[in-house]
Amino acid sequence: QVLLVESGGGLVQAGGSLRLSCAASGRTVSSRAMAWFRQAPGKEREFVAAIRWSGANTDYADSVKGRFTISRDNAKNTVNLQMNSLKPEDTAVYFCAAGQVGGNLGLGYDYWGQGTQVTVSS
Repeated sequence: QVLLVESGGGLVQAGGSLRLSCAASGRTVSSRAMAWFRQAPGKEREFVAAIRWSGANTDYADSVKGRFTISRDNAKNTVNLQMNSLKPEDTAVYFCAAGQVGGNLGLGYDYWGQGTQVTVSS
């Protein structure tokens, strides 16, 4: 079993930055792909960014490319999401996920955190 706990969410003005962190406990996630998804009110959950176990391969949703950066520290069992140039449309609950398959679909992930709220004011 893997427990994922997100932190770092909050309220920020448009153009600002936030750094989300996800700490994994229980079984190691060093061999798993990890990702961030988000869900805005009234909308379906959507893919944000993913990183393979080695950290060498990353993938981003078109809407966040050039603004968000995903990284991981396997020694610390953590994954981070640096979010710059935030926009009001980035407002959502952000979820951390870990899985053997990975990819940009939720089905590729076996474990999910409870989420952290990110609110971007205009």
